[in-house]
Amino acid sequence: MNKIAMIGAGSWGTALALLLARKQVPVVLWDHDPTHVAQLAAERENKRYQPGHPFPAELQVADSLGEAVNQADCVVMVVPSHGFRAVYSAALPHMENGALVVSAIKGIEIESCMTMTQIMHANNTGKQLQFGVLSGPSFAAEVAERQPTAVTVAFADPKAAETVQRLFSTEYFRVYTSGDVIGLEISAAMKNVIAIAAGISDGLNYGLNTRAALITRGLAEITRMGAAMGGEPQTFAGLGGLGDLVLTCTGNLSRNRTVGLKLGSGLSLKQALSEMKMVAEGVKTTKSCYALASALGVEMPILEQMHQILYHGKRCQDAVVDLFQRDLKQEIDVVNR
Repeated sequence: MNKIAMIGAGSWGTALALLLARKQVPVVLWDHDPTHVAQLAAERENKRYQPGHPFPAELQVADSLGEAVNQADCVVMVVPSHGFRAVYSAALPHMENGALVVSAIKGIEIESCMTMTQIMHANNTGKQLQFGVLSGPSFAAEVAERQPTAVTVAFADPKAAETVQRLFSTEYFRVYTSGDVIGLEISAAMKNVIAIAAGISDGLNYGLNTRAALITRGLAEITRMGAAMGGEPQTFAGLGGLGDLVLTCTGNLSRNRTVGLKLGSGLSLKQALSEMKMVAEGVKTTKSCYALASALGVEMPILEQMHQILYHGKRCQDAVVDLFQRDLKQEIDVVNR
């Protein structure tokens, strides 16, 4: 490919830009913060989010969104979900016909309950673009450090998926393909909600039994919502489903688990977020997924309790009690869980 546009210079966008530039693929990195862009250009390193990783010559920085996406064969969107629509709308007029647009974002828009690819499809103004998603168990810091990592890329068109697969694959970054775009997006969004719950469990000093139960029952809820959206069952058992869920619920680098730890230790949500340097998508995603589950009529008890904790001030201990006092059920039941 002649040029890749990386839209968003946080930790994940920078890690992906570094990965491509180290393959000698030309990458243009853009960020919404002009001060940050100026620092990136002057220091040739993202000292705010990925310190210690100098930019290769192939990684350039743009202060203009239009300049970044113009003539790009592939545009990778790595901005927070709550700002995605505005950034995409501003970038769209400058995109090339035939470009592949990849969402590397793990969230759902609150106002519309739409995934990022749904937003792109709904707002595409006649341009011939293909939309996909890149997701999987991947802490940005470890990717920047060249730690072996495996992820999945999904497009409706298998050839597009294979193109992005080849683009990102390296000796330490393995990419699998899928045709299940919506399943991968729902998994990516919902796992952050369950990760906050897992952090709360750890913050309350509950043991490994509790964490394992949360991960397993959380996966059941993710699968239920994903299936209701048209996702394929095997997706939720794969890298973007179970793999990403386990990583985010157990890893010390997880922002969402960190928020949960703070809540479980007694901090309010406002206090917990004030101590965070980077965005924990699961907080906003809890609201959007709760609205989506309600609209779909999908039963999601862990999600419901997380919504009560984050947005109605419910005590974490009371949420646990309410979860365990629900009516007893069969474990494998496609309707009542």
